[in-house]
Amino acid sequence: MTFGNKTIVVAGAGGGMGKAIVETLLNENANVVGCDLNIASLEALEANDQFLGVEGNLLDEETVRTVFKQGKATFGRIDGLVNAAGVAQNSTPIEQVELKEWYKIIDINMTMTFLTCREAAVYMKEQGSGAIVNIGSVSVTRPRPGLQSYVASKGAVESFTKALALELADDRINVNILHPGPSDTNMLGQFAQEGADVEKMKATVFKDSVPLGRLIKPEDIARSVKFLLSEDAGMVTGSVFHVDGGRNI
Repeated sequence: MTFGNKTIVVAGAGGGMGKAIVETLLNENANVVGCDLNIASLEALEANDQFLGVEGNLLDEETVRTVFKQGKATFGRIDGLVNAAGVAQNSTPIEQVELKEWYKIIDINMTMTFLTCREAAVYMKEQGSGAIVNIGSVSVTRPRPGLQSYVASKGAVESFTKALALELADDRINVNILHPGPSDTNMLGQFAQEGADVEKMKATVFKDSVPLGRLIKPEDIARSVKFLLSEDAGMVTGSVFHVDGGRNI
């Protein structure tokens, strides 16, 4: 499995999963355009001439255009997109969810995905090839109480992914969604109720929900993303790919 000089855009590159995806792709000799609101965690990669870090809000259309434009100008092409940016929801009864919180979750998890995919399609159609991987959540398949807004946003991403896979098939662009299970990242604790003992929940509630007996690591996600972006997955599109240790069963 090799990426040669393929260029992959990673949205949400500064987070746990996003950063692991960036590092994994660089190790495969890919060119990587990493985008995040806070790119500081990736500054150590700036010395790598195969990495371009872009700081900005991907809910801004002009920023999205700039990211892809800079990626093309720097590396000559855009071959892949990974949407790893996202926001969690504290476990909250629906009657306590404020409208502004609903909009925030939908915008970051769904609208941002739409904007980056829309821009990626322009470049990939010109080339007649490409691969898009959207990061969803096992909660779409196995919801938990109090996460209704988050589940709705990720469920929308799944439906969007399938529709886009069909739409872009003639252009030889593969589009898939990967659903992580409970993952050992900072975001996991944000799904708990406010005031909960997050570390205790990680070691008990979250870990115990995974049949294979441990939390999913960012590297587990990164390796599967690498596969879905590669030529080895050339006939995989519109698929829902679970990396959850059996949590979806």
